[in-house]
Amino acid sequence: MQDRLGLSERRACEIASQHRSTQRREPVRAHDDSALRAALREISRERPRWGYRRAHARLLEEGWALNRKRTQRLWREEGLRVPQRRRKRQRLGESTVPADRLVAERPDHVWALDFQFDQTADGRILKLLHVVDEFTREALAIECERRIDADATVSVLEGLVAARGTAPEHIRCDNGPELTANALRDWCRFSKAASAYIDPGSPWQNPYVESFGSRVRDELLSGELFETLIEAQVMVADWREDYNELCRRRHRTSTGPTHRSP
Repeated sequence: MQDRLGLSERRACEIASQHRSTQRREPVRAHDDSALRAALREISRERPRWGYRRAHARLLEEGWALNRKRTQRLWREEGLRVPQRRRKRQRLGESTVPADRLVAERPDHVWALDFQFDQTADGRILKLLHVVDEFTREALAIECERRIDADATVSVLEGLVAARGTAPEHIRCDNGPELTANALRDWCRFSKAASAYIDPGSPWQNPYVESFGSRVRDELLSGELFETLIEAQVMVADWREDYNELCRRRHRTSTGPTHRSP
């Protein structure tokens, strides 16, 4: 009011019902305020799906001494927000186990499968197959190719079984044509893996791999323009390694089981 209306300090404070002494108190900024704000902006740039709580945990790991409220205040003042999530539309197979009642109880108990699509700079399709262990949340595989049919899906699963030395007890997936084909059904039968198909239009029955796909989209696919298939495969592989390392680190530092956290 003083600047815009040319009022005196006394008159402006009277109108605002504010004591005049408050106008003479200079705000005190912490000596590390600028560096902390820069660190928060860098975290937001590297991890666009992170909120202030995860950013606060990262700062503590890096040696910062601050409380959560300060992190929250600076996070908001910097205008750092988590982008709105975009939900995917899903679209029958015979389940040997009801999908809505199946809960992972140990590693390799339930593997969840799902497909995701993107494209290279020339407009050609990229198809990604996600395989996630629901108990550990580990990304067992992200296969990236121009096309992935039922036979290719089985090949990915066979490679995982050969590398890990064990097959899953259950496979959870939707009713896409690649996942309801005879090739995958035969593989499940020969591997003694039960199948759990979710109901049509019910992606919430396959929440872990759905959430994983959203994270891939937000943290990688939405921010990268792939020139070639090989470039996409390399960057997807690097992102999967980084994601699994974060999962392992969170598992080591957590006081409780991480496979139930959102």
